[in-house]
Parts: sequence; structure tokens; C-alpha cells
Amino acid sequence: MKLQPPPPPLPLSQPPSLGGATGGVVASAISSLNGNNNNNSSATNGLEAGKCRPTLYPKPKTPSFDKDRDYIGFATLPEQVHRKSVKRGFEFTLMVVGESGLGKSTLINSLFLGDLYKNRQMPNVEERIEKTTKVEKKTMDIEERGVRLRLTVVDTPGFGDAVNCEDSWRVCTQYIDEQFRQYFTDESGLNRRNIQDNRVHCCLYFVPPWGHSLRQMDLDLIRRLHRKVNIVLVIGKADCLNKQEVRKLKERILQDLEDNHIQLYQFPECDSDEDEDFKQQDRELKASIPFAVVGSNTILEVAGKKVRGRQYPWGVVNVEDPEHSDFIKLRTFLISTHMQDLKDTTQDVHYENFRAQCISQISQHALRERGKLKRDSISSTNGFDAAISETDRLLLQKDEEIRRMQDMLTQMQEKLKQTHLMEMKKNDSVIDV
Repeated sequence: MKLQPPPPPLPLSQPPSLGGATGGVVASAISSLNGNNNNNSSATNGLEAGKCRPTLYPKPKTPSFDKDRDYIGFATLPEQVHRKSVKRGFEFTLMVVGESGLGKSTLINSLFLGDLYKNRQMPNVEERIEKTTKVEKKTMDIEERGVRLRLTVVDTPGFGDAVNCEDSWRVCTQYIDEQFRQYFTDESGLNRRNIQDNRVHCCLYFVPPWGHSLRQMDLDLIRRLHRKVNIVLVIGKADCLNKQEVRKLKERILQDLEDNHIQLYQFPECDSDEDEDFKQQDRELKASIPFAVVGSNTILEVAGKKVRGRQYPWGVVNVEDPEHSDFIKLRTFLISTHMQDLKDTTQDVHYENFRAQCISQISQHALRERGKLKRDSISSTNGFDAAISETDRLLLQKDEEIRRMQDMLTQMQEKLKQTHLMEMKKNDSVIDV
């Protein structure tokens, strides 16, 4: 019996198209998994080679362009801003105010791990009697993990050192206003690309630990600065107080600020999506105001560990120990967590208030000049009173009222000055007797 040859295999139907390049990628992946080294094989051959064991092969990966079909790309904006900011660098200006001997220089050196006051000379007693407050600026460039910071420390030597300290606050307010005015002038000019920001972003005001509360000199300065700059109170050399004395002093200082309607820097509220550790840290920082700090540039070895502290006969004060000082909390607040918010508050609140006052003064000056020109034109021409509109008449009346009120204010100020001088003379006469 003659055997018949087997019938030819039926042609497989063409697999459904996977759409352009996607089908080719999937077919090539399946062909390579079956050991087919022919690069010109079609998608059908690849499926035929693997038709016996289709469930043993892994699912081909979806190409990235199919995954990112709904991806636009603006999610990389934070990375772009980060790269640009790191390349440009950051600026921060810190003003330090307080009388001599409270550890201001030591604290600044401890905060930024530098030595800004190498060649400083302390004045003697004769120089302090007639010493006036002045401003000293020191700038240093700091780089950490590729981030550059241009730090400017504005010191006020002579503050509170003279016998008469009534005008010690004047130098501080003038300097802050000058920096605002210079920034406003540069911002209003033609070249606004490379504006240097020298505005004071934070003012560390040092309170002596040997007082029971704020002095009148402290209140005078803080009252004049709290609407111009972010003020942060610091109790210097707090290692001379125990925990109970520190707590009582902080309570009295906060009560004095509340009684005199003085507002310090306000911490921003935490967002609801922040983690619990950050919220707890923020609560601890708020509860530590004013910061009771101890500064030191000396490295000591305690129990086999090197710490930054101060050596006393009874032991060592570890500057970075939260039980001994609020130094770590101050550094965390000032550098790690709230430096950008201090700059934003300076820009959005304090500078905007100064800018609004400048624009208001410019507008008032323009109105006065306009009224003066109108009065001159009216006085030079006779018989044109009927042509003046009612609005112009009202403007002229308002100008006259403003002028009269300014004259009255000037007279009242002169009377107050005379009264003050009379009282001073009476007090002098009593002292002479």
C-alpha cells in the first residue's frame, strides 16, 4: 500500500496589527526569545515560532512613548528652577544688634563656622564714654554641597555702650531705610537684570541675661524696627541662668512685647500634608522664642567625643546640647528651615510697605506741583475763574486744607519741643541744687 504524503499545513491567519512601530517591537521581542537570529523575519514568523508555548514567554514591556502618551513635561519645572538657583547662588543679610559683651561675634562664628572678627579691637573706657553707634559690614562666601551663599553680617558696634543711649536706634533704622531706598531706585531704573539685594532680611537683637525683662532702650529700638525688618530676640550668654530663670525671663519678655503692641517675626503655619516630625519641630521652634543661646569657638573633648563648648570649673557647657542651650534650634530656624521665608517676608511685607510709602509720597508731590502750576496760571490770568471746573476747585480747597494742617502740626511740634526743653532745664536745676 502506497503511503500518501501529508497534506500541506494550513496557512495561519495574519495576527492583528499592533499599530505601527509597536507591532514590530513586540514581534521582534518574541522572535528573539524563541532564538530566531534572523533580523529580517516578519512578525508572522515570530508568532509561528512561538505558537506552541505562548504562555511561557514573559509579557513584552510597553515602550516608554506609550507610557508617556499623556505626559506633557512641565513637572520638571522645579528641577529647572533648582538648577538655575544653584547656578546663580543665594544672598542673605543678617543684622546683629546688642551691647558689647553679649557674645554676638562668637555666636555668628559658631553659626557659620567661620571667623569674621579676626582683627577686632575692643575700645577702652574713655572711648566708650563718647562712643556713637556705627555700622560695619562683613561679607563671606560659603559653599556647601555645591550651593553657594553670600552672607553679609551687619554689626552695630557702640550700640548701648555710651552713657547717653537715646539715639542708638537711629543708626539702625537709617541703614535699613537706605537699603530699601537703594533697592527701590535700582528696581525703578532701566537696568534691572543685576540688582544686588542688600536689604536686611533678619535682625538678631541680643537681650542681656542679667535683667529681669526688656529695658527701655530695648523697647525703643524694637518698636521702631518691628515694621521694617524681621526681628528675632536672642538672650545672650544664657549659661549664667538656670532653666527656671530662663523660663521666667522668656515669659516676661513676651509679656512686655504684648503690652507694647510689638510684633516679632511670625512663623508660617505648617501645611496639612507635612509629616509629623516637621510639625513637631515647628512647634518646638515656636515655643523656644526668644532663643536662649550660648556660643563657643572652642572644641573640647568630653567622654571621647569632640564637642563645641565652654569649660567651667564645675563642668562643660555643650553648645549643641538642647538641654544646655537653644543654639541648635536657632541654627535650624535661621539656616535650615526659615531662611527663604525670612527673605520672602522681607520682600512681600516690609519692602512692599516701604515701596507703597514711596509711591504715595511721589503721588502727593506730583499733586502739589500740579496744584501749584494751576494756581500760578490762575493768578497770572484774570477773568478766567468761571472756566475752572468744580473738580479743580475741590482740589485747590484740599490743597489749602492740607497746608493748614501741616502748619498746625509744625506749630504743635514746636510747642512740644519747647515743653520738653523746659522740663529738661527744670530737671537740670534740681540736680544742680
